[in-house]
Amino acid sequence: MKDAIVTVFGGGGFVGRYAVQELLDGGEGFRVRIAQREPRDAWFLKPLGSLGQTQFLAADIGNRASVERAVAGASAVLNLVGSFDNMQAVQADGARIVAEAAAAAGVETLVHVSAIGADPDSPSAYGRSKGEGERAVRAAFPKATILRPSIVFGREDAFTNRFARMLRLPVVPVVRGGTKFQPVFVADLAKAIGQAICDPKAHAGQTYEIGGPEAISMRDLLARLAEWTGQKPHFVELPDAVAGAMARMTGWAPGAPISWDQWLMLQKDNVASGALPGLEAFGITPTPLAAVAPGWLVQYRKQGRFGGVKTVES
Repeated sequence: MKDAIVTVFGGGGFVGRYAVQELLDGGEGFRVRIAQREPRDAWFLKPLGSLGQTQFLAADIGNRASVERAVAGASAVLNLVGSFDNMQAVQADGARIVAEAAAAAGVETLVHVSAIGADPDSPSAYGRSKGEGERAVRAAFPKATILRPSIVFGREDAFTNRFARMLRLPVVPVVRGGTKFQPVFVADLAKAIGQAICDPKAHAGQTYEIGGPEAISMRDLLARLAEWTGQKPHFVELPDAVAGAMARMTGWAPGAPISWDQWLMLQKDNVASGALPGLEAFGITPTPLAAVAPGWLVQYRKQGRFGGVKTVES
């Protein structure tokens, strides 16, 4: 597949930067075409490839003509686009447009990144739109590879960093403390994406649930983050009736803005079902959160990365 073009929708996002790096470093000689609404937001990826190895194209997955231009001449397409806004338009209709355009263009491989919890019958709009997107992708491009990750963590994430900032408060309310997640390291997810694209014969038509090595509750996650950042807030678990009312009436809950839809998502654990293959199918040993997260969370210590470090006078 040397010089083959891989079109990546959403390449400038959090997962995108790692997926693009994996494709460029994989030794396959891919040319990577990053397609997104504002190409300049992805220009930071230029140094990752050699001259001419990365291309940038304006495309909106809600605009069929722009999607068709983006997939023209591509051997593989990767769709990473997701949103908590306009979910139906982005995650259901947009996914369908990408899959239909890829099929019409004769693209050989399509990898669609969805999410654990994707279900056309989900009570949450997020899970429902993800599920409808998967169904549309399968209908248009039956040999697509679908990856369903749990919460994805990494240095630039909006997950560990968000909660680490929250832990600076003296009192930290906990919403749905028993809800479990199976956080997966972004570099592991990127490796799975790279393999799915490089070896479509092994992965075409498959659906994978991509989780990390452990399921952890929200309560325990916050405790670990507090330990790694040297923070000692007082945790207060909010009753469901209180937290739910806050989400429904004001769209806000402690720790960050939370919508009613996000509240609905928290009613169910975000972990692999065990019914579908995961990272083991790619020969990838999942990276524990504790093995890497403390390395970037030191910035949230009171004295930065030197917080908690003892010095000895000479």
